[in-house]
Amino acid sequence: MNLRRIAVLGGGPGGLYAARLLKRSHPDADVTVYEQGSPDTTFGFGVGLASRTQRNLREADPASLDAIVDVSHPHEMSMQVGEDVARLSHGELLAIARTTLLEVLQRHAADVGVRLEFGQRRSVGEIDADLIIAADGVNSATRADLATEFRPHITTGDGLYLWCGTDFALPSAIFTPVTTEHGTFVAHAYPYAADRSTFLIETDENTWCDAGFDASTDATAAADSDEASLRYLEKAFAQTLGGHRLIGNRTRWMRFRTVACEQWHSGNVVLLGDAAHTAHYSIGSGTKLAMEDAIALDRAVGDASNLEDALTAYEAARRPGVEYLQSIAARSELWWESFPSRTDIPVEQLMIAYMTRAGKVGLDRFVSSAPDVATRGLADYAGVDPARVPAERLADWVLARPLARHGLTFPRRTAPQSLRDEPGTEVITVDLGAAWGAGADDIVARSAGASVLWLTGSADRSAVLTRLDLGERLRRETAAVVVVEAPTDAQDDLVAGLVSLRADLVCIADAARRGGVSEVVHTAAV
Repeated sequence: MNLRRIAVLGGGPGGLYAARLLKRSHPDADVTVYEQGSPDTTFGFGVGLASRTQRNLREADPASLDAIVDVSHPHEMSMQVGEDVARLSHGELLAIARTTLLEVLQRHAADVGVRLEFGQRRSVGEIDADLIIAADGVNSATRADLATEFRPHITTGDGLYLWCGTDFALPSAIFTPVTTEHGTFVAHAYPYAADRSTFLIETDENTWCDAGFDASTDATAAADSDEASLRYLEKAFAQTLGGHRLIGNRTRWMRFRTVACEQWHSGNVVLLGDAAHTAHYSIGSGTKLAMEDAIALDRAVGDASNLEDALTAYEAARRPGVEYLQSIAARSELWWESFPSRTDIPVEQLMIAYMTRAGKVGLDRFVSSAPDVATRGLADYAGVDPARVPAERLADWVLARPLARHGLTFPRRTAPQSLRDEPGTEVITVDLGAAWGAGADDIVARSAGASVLWLTGSADRSAVLTRLDLGERLRRETAAVVVVEAPTDAQDDLVAGLVSLRADLVCIADAARRGGVSEVVHTAAV
């Protein structure tokens, strides 16, 4: 395919990376990036690069990845609740200042002949090009101008968050909650340079209002930072900050917007990165998705004989992975919005709940990558010394733990089918998209009097994960023993759900049809 001119609208990481890759693939083409800001204008602080993202970037363009790694900051990960800390050793996590990442990508784009036009805000109608790549972000003007063609759907989360930073490097990435007189705030923080760290802090709407941040948000001009919130949070997270200040950069409270489009291209215009799709920050995906979009777009254009086939192939290649990541991100978003209810869980067990929260990481994978933390978390689940946690056949061991709860005792965590038919058991067929919201609230309210809640429903994995999420709510908000039923191929999710306190018992449906493998004994309340 002969492309004479390629225009990129937006000079963020995705747009710059796409421009470099396409210029390398089409050296005779005129490739221009139009960015409305100046070269050093950016908002935000650090950008994280997970190991898989690094591998994908290395395969596509080793030179630019090497340059990024050279100026990145490696770190590990931890979670702290009160004085208790769980640390994960993970040598492949990198973070980089967003300004530094842009400098690297600008230089590498220019090195191959990409023209960079700063201070230029261009619309699709003003551009004469064979291919127009709209990498103009979550507020994409291109997506809005061509909304009839792209058919975007935008949903807004319930929680509120703000981005800020500080002038020292944390010893590791950290997730930590702090409870003030107004409610709980949770920090997602990580170092991205020798003297800088990112702090993303989130909370619920009631806490936000009670702390007066609705008023401070209204009083903050668009180009300013919410100093009232920063000074409040600086005091709240004083222990984590070690006396350092929080730094703003147009920092204000926001609600996360999830963008999905029915179509990513129209004619010679194609969406890339946040313009086409977003995924919640708790899975650190924005830059990753945009740069991986660029890789797929370059490959599709190189392989196709005409532009329509190329853009169709690009979308076909990227959409399944993006939609899968968005489903994980949506579940993670809800988990973090409800995080304050989990601060009573021992921190190593909470780390297991965090790692398995969205179904992307299973218990066995986490045990293999972090055996010390996982073993202590499993010991907390079982109420035993860590030395008694086996190194193998963990699923069998988890399922074999006894349970005493709400006046009932069970010799193991697999529920007998007979329990389903006992007086006091309420069987609930769950048909919900999420475990939080009006439908789930109604189930919780109607379930208050049952002694056992048996959750069943579709065998689809997403439905199983939602039942487990709802099971966690019911465990906390009712006085019932909660059973989650699912088919055999969902055993890994069920086992992780038990350890993470998303269910008291599980019923593996195939086993249940054979009559179950457990029994229930009524005892005094415990």
